[in-house]
Amino acid sequence: MLHYVNININGADIKAPKGSSVLEVAIEYGICIPHLCHVPGLSDIGACRLCIVENITNGRATITTSCTLKVQEGMIIRTNTDRIKRLRHNIAELLVAEAPNSRAIQDIAVRCGVKEVRYPFRNGDCVLCGRCVRACSEIWHANALGFIGRGKERHVERPLNMREEYCKGCDYCLQLCPMTVPPCDGPMKPGEEYLCGKCESQLMITEDIPESCVWCRLGEGFNCGRYAGLKTVR
Repeated sequence: MLHYVNININGADIKAPKGSSVLEVAIEYGICIPHLCHVPGLSDIGACRLCIVENITNGRATITTSCTLKVQEGMIIRTNTDRIKRLRHNIAELLVAEAPNSRAIQDIAVRCGVKEVRYPFRNGDCVLCGRCVRACSEIWHANALGFIGRGKERHVERPLNMREEYCKGCDYCLQLCPMTVPPCDGPMKPGEEYLCGKCESQLMITEDIPESCVWCRLGEGFNCGRYAGLKTVR
């Protein structure tokens, strides 16, 4: 039997299943919190930091990732304050500068209001969201992928470089990887990267309700949990 707690998100009183995360509850109730590393059915690690929110306790706001924040009785959450929008905007800008050859990340940048990129473009092929690692371990129990190294050297690799002995050949890691879908105009060559922004018109329907999910096509682009939840492998 489910037990519920009473929380408040953006001024709305909500009954949330105990044990669920703030992000899961927000998605269920149609509250838009941009995210990338979250996949319904997988453990959350807060890697991308996009889903940050303000958790108000005794009048003081603490910023934390909503995917790793479990609901508690009386919790007060703000998802779209000026402070959160500013921080989320910068995170999205860094992501698209690192990996512009991803439609998912280009869409995230648009959803977070990025109109220009102040950082040097790279042509990275991984943003360390950990989707592939968690899917390999938690869904298929293959443990054929893992994080290697620390800091700037951190990357995803096969354990002991022995993929053949562990991999089940399901390719689910590729299905979840945000780098597998190129921008609509095709791959960008090194030195020619740019912020696409062609889907900015999707945001017109959110102008009066910026905190609400409107099932925009951008959600499909960054594999929003609202869409992914419809086809989650459990």
